[in-house]
Amino acid sequence: MSAAYIIDARRTAGGKRGGALRDWHPADLGASILDALAERSGIDPSAIDDVIVGCVSQVGEQSFHIGRNMVMASSLPDSVPAVSIDRQCGSSQQAVHFAAQAVMSGTQDVVIAAGVESMTRVPMGTPVILPMQAGIGTGPWPASIKQRYGVTEFSQFTGAEMIARHYGFTRDQLDSFALDSHRKGAEAIEAGAFADEILVLEGLDREGATIRHDRDEGVRGNATMEGLADLKTLVADGVITAGNASQICDGASGVLIASERAVKDHGLTPIARIDHLTVTAGDPVIMLMEPIPATRRALERSGRAIGDIDLFEVNEAFAPVPLAWLRELEADPDRLNVNGGAIALGHPLGASGTKLMATLVHALRARGKRFGLQTMCEGGGIANLTIVEAL
Repeated sequence: MSAAYIIDARRTAGGKRGGALRDWHPADLGASILDALAERSGIDPSAIDDVIVGCVSQVGEQSFHIGRNMVMASSLPDSVPAVSIDRQCGSSQQAVHFAAQAVMSGTQDVVIAAGVESMTRVPMGTPVILPMQAGIGTGPWPASIKQRYGVTEFSQFTGAEMIARHYGFTRDQLDSFALDSHRKGAEAIEAGAFADEILVLEGLDREGATIRHDRDEGVRGNATMEGLADLKTLVADGVITAGNASQICDGASGVLIASERAVKDHGLTPIARIDHLTVTAGDPVIMLMEPIPATRRALERSGRAIGDIDLFEVNEAFAPVPLAWLRELEADPDRLNVNGGAIALGHPLGASGTKLMATLVHALRARGKRFGLQTMCEGGGIANLTIVEAL
């Protein structure tokens, strides 16, 4: 079976809701990543066999096949096909899996896995809200599903609260984790740790003037425990707040994956190798716990121990998720989200998978480390897990 190599991994800096990226159409935002991957890798764009794009809210400006529209908005030739996929927050991580599987099977040689989400222009929940407002249908879950699981709806906020209660995490513990995410993010920005992964774009400041958008807008280096403590919980008697949950974010990201044959034929220089791919599913009600069994299965199948992994990227959808993961896996917290996570840097839904991959691969190389593990909790109780080897 052919190896799957990562040739390049790029992302935009995160934009806050209504922030620097507010004027970017999602197709143009995603196209900028496609162009950047082709240009920096030196690949002939016509050699790209496919583009696989993750996007969660495929409605409005992200509808009518956002993947193909990204190709059409880019400099890639019309001969490059594309597909749009939705595995909720893991959409573009699944795009990486599909791309790697295509390359490893020998059916394709050069594939871009990418993701895009403009949470400003296509707000979270829009695909559900619009039909309901128009009086069309009853929502995504029929009565049969609600009866089976004994719920009226499936909520990640509820799942996060359930995890916190299960492990006895206090509000202070969650806020402390969030504060650490902001600290690490701010330190990474000041150290230039994201320079190799961020594609610099033109953005807008608050007054509408053009600015250089090259840093994640959501990072608050001056955050304090007192400030976090002042935030209201999302549900009564809960512990989850906007401060210890991931930030709404606009962004795009992508990874160029190639076979060994393509590396030789096109003179490409790999920066990492896909080492292992796993996806699992479990309880759709608590839903956010699945990275734990996914990690256990991946370690068993890959023959590795948690101590063999140098860096971890566990998406910070809500603080209880990575905290529970650390406890169950008995993992080293100093290896987790070393440049901050989604609480500070933002969570652009469909773009987060390849966003985290870009950060993980570049962090491994910057530190001279070898193996990295990335996992993501996803709606419906699913989790992707990817292990990469930096080169």
